[in-house]
Amino acid sequence: MSIDPAMKVYLFIPTLNPGILWSTVIVSIKSQTYPIDKVIIIDSGSTDGTLEQTIAEDFQLITIYKADFDHGGTRQMAVSQFSDADIYLFMTQDAILASADAIELMVNTFAKNPKIGMAYGRQLPHIGAKILESHARLFNYPPQSQTRSIKDAPKYKIKTISCSNSYAAYRREAFEEAGGFPSGTILGEDVLIAGSMLLKGWAMRYLAESCVYHSHDYSAKEEFKRYFDIGVFHADNPWIFENFGRAESEGLKYLKSEFRYVISKNPFVLPKSISSLLAKWLGYKLGMWHRIFSNSFKKSISMHKGYWKSV
Repeated sequence: MSIDPAMKVYLFIPTLNPGILWSTVIVSIKSQTYPIDKVIIIDSGSTDGTLEQTIAEDFQLITIYKADFDHGGTRQMAVSQFSDADIYLFMTQDAILASADAIELMVNTFAKNPKIGMAYGRQLPHIGAKILESHARLFNYPPQSQTRSIKDAPKYKIKTISCSNSYAAYRREAFEEAGGFPSGTILGEDVLIAGSMLLKGWAMRYLAESCVYHSHDYSAKEEFKRYFDIGVFHADNPWIFENFGRAESEGLKYLKSEFRYVISKNPFVLPKSISSLLAKWLGYKLGMWHRIFSNSFKKSISMHKGYWKSV
């Protein structure tokens, strides 16, 4: 495999009390074959030893107040302070690089194709993950890589710009042309910039060979709150549907896939699967209609409660 060390890579990770997993995340970063020029940690007030570990590793540290965290704005602020890289790489505090060449593979996809504006890797369920969280990762992150552009929107619709800053990288030129990450969005800063890039003629790459371990064991209540926020995001960004369409059939595909997976693994998990799927559906529908509710009510059913202080 060829390495292009001429491409300077900065890695950005927002943190807030990542806990015992943080040490494993650090080990996975330090074991990479590709040289990472800077690791920038944006911490929102950790009290679990994260700051001490960050300082000990000689990572760059930016500290902010917890109340000031903004999914897009915080990441954009960090990039603005460390903007002279060729590739901006983003991870979350609970994503563990699955192999020593993960970042090398990610960088090489940019080196090989100058039209790639962003790339995101495959997310595998954490070791010991439960059935539903495992299925979510296996369904949304298949083993086949794929390059998508605006020409693919009629085929893939909103899935055209599916991506995740849990493990994603951006070419500086494309990032700047797309305007960087937006501030004041409840979530989905990665999807917004991906859409902007594609509309400006860039392509994006799903790189299945470059993986992280990253999954969540959400309860039905947590899924409801998360999907309420996704509904809010879509309602507040109608240009996504206008340019990329919807994916009405995707929900049914997911339901059928999850039922098959659960039955094959443990049929006794079906009740939890059904309640989780209903929670997602209801949360999303309420999120799409969020403008008819009071801010206090929306805050009570939202996963990202801090967002409602600023709207």
